[in-house]
Amino acid sequence: MALPAKLQNDLKQFQRLQQELAAVQQQRLQLDLKVRELSHTLEELKTLPEDAVVYRPIGGLLVKAKNRQDVETRLTEDKETAEVRLKAVERQENHLKERYTSMQQELTQALQTAGVQPVAADDAGPSSEV
Repeated sequence: MALPAKLQNDLKQFQRLQQELAAVQQQRLQLDLKVRELSHTLEELKTLPEDAVVYRPIGGLLVKAKNRQDVETRLTEDKETAEVRLKAVERQENHLKERYTSMQQELTQALQTAGVQPVAADDAGPSSEV
């Protein structure tokens, strides 16, 4: 049974939405990992004495920092930036999840109306725990 052109187009849009949601979830995971890594690094850095020799990465090189405080300041700024980006990506992810759920319900109804049995949601959609 051939699906109407509008339904085929809607299914393609739904697949693109699935891919976009999966990509945003992956981006969120990477940013979350970066924030946790920076937090851990800052905690470890605070255990060092003020006069400890500390290196910081510049590209592929490690360069001796002026002092511990300089590295701590840079890492704190990096962490704050990553946290802001993480919050933005989380908002984007939530918006996409809402669109995904809404579109999934609309497509399920449209497919049933067209006489096609849709695949169960548990079998097809992107995991929220990517």
